[in-house]
Amino acid sequence: MPQPLSHTPPPGTFEVLHEDRHSGARLGRLWTAHGAVETPVFMPVGTQATVKALEPRDLHELGASIILSNTYHLLLRPGMDVMTACGGLHRFMGWQGPILTDSGGFQVFSLSNLRKIRAHGVEFRSHIDGAKFFLGPPEAMAVQRTLGSDIAMCLDECMPYPCDEQYACASVEKTLSWAAACLEQERAPGQLVFGIVQGGEYAALRERCARELAAMGFDGYAVGGVSVGEPEDVMLKGVEDGVRVLPRERPRYVMGLGDLYQMGESVARGVDMFDCVIPTRVARHGTAYTRSGQYPVKGGAYKADQRPVEEGCACYCCQNFSRAYVRHLLNVGEILGVRLLTIHNMHRYLEFMRELREAIANDAFTEWRAQLAATLRPDGVKQSGSCKTFCGMGVPPMKHGQDARATPASKGGCKSPQTQTN
Repeated sequence: MPQPLSHTPPPGTFEVLHEDRHSGARLGRLWTAHGAVETPVFMPVGTQATVKALEPRDLHELGASIILSNTYHLLLRPGMDVMTACGGLHRFMGWQGPILTDSGGFQVFSLSNLRKIRAHGVEFRSHIDGAKFFLGPPEAMAVQRTLGSDIAMCLDECMPYPCDEQYACASVEKTLSWAAACLEQERAPGQLVFGIVQGGEYAALRERCARELAAMGFDGYAVGGVSVGEPEDVMLKGVEDGVRVLPRERPRYVMGLGDLYQMGESVARGVDMFDCVIPTRVARHGTAYTRSGQYPVKGGAYKADQRPVEEGCACYCCQNFSRAYVRHLLNVGEILGVRLLTIHNMHRYLEFMRELREAIANDAFTEWRAQLAATLRPDGVKQSGSCKTFCGMGVPPMKHGQDARATPASKGGCKSPQTQTN
């Protein structure tokens, strides 16, 4: 008898495969135009169409299923004319798996001295040559359509921490307006669009933003404006406030979060997707991530250390080279040193997510979570909520009041119950 044809679910299908009984942690599978992504998942960051020091082949061998690239940087260089001529981002960089592109909003809003916020978008000058650009919902979505990414992010306003409530309210109004406009734009074939929950440190604003985005019917949802310098407890509460009312049947993504402990805690709150530059950025500065934390391989203590970067690690670096050799390469400026340490750090991150998924599948997430806390927070000491600050990514967070002037909310005023009672 003929065999039945296999059925591949359409892009945007999100299957919740298993849920932890004691937390919000869950196993999932997100289908995209370039294949399925098992969640929870960590997305290596390929800002300029490359994950620094790694080839697409490396990423595949390390087990990466989806990567992230950046609209702002690719708009400036190589530009959309080149991207169109080269057939889109997948062909351009030689990666055939799923790609998520951010809208460029975070980078644009970080250019505090080079941009002006308008009702319909942001005017800004290139940090490279000063050329003028405008990025609104149509422009952000058009760039991502040209890139042909599997997941496109809405343009949003990423507010600083701390931020006064009046400004936060107006910012949420803008984010919601832009989100609705993004949904109206043409997409690449099979392209998914995620909305972004904002609201700063204000729980009622985050909940309202999440509810209104959910009502718009996005393919998935992100929590933005966290990990921007706030204390860890504030950051985790922001994640919880943003996720609480989002639909169960859609994936949830926390943008820019890469601390291992914080990712584990966010998964416990129902988060499915993460990205951060930490594993590649700290490798370039000579820091290794291990099961028990991180340490500086470049340090003099490892000058003649014959052990691998992490004992028991199965990555190519640890199976073939010593700490002494990697340290030597880093200290004399050899590219191979950065490459080897990047391979190790990325292996650690992707293995961390594999172990996390396994713990959920085996109903052992509670024990896994407790062990993670005992290892990475042995004294209960909270870390900064900003992995961007930790790894030196991009422009430092804006200071309170820096271009965060209180502006009136859109017509009808702010609908936040918290605002109304204060």
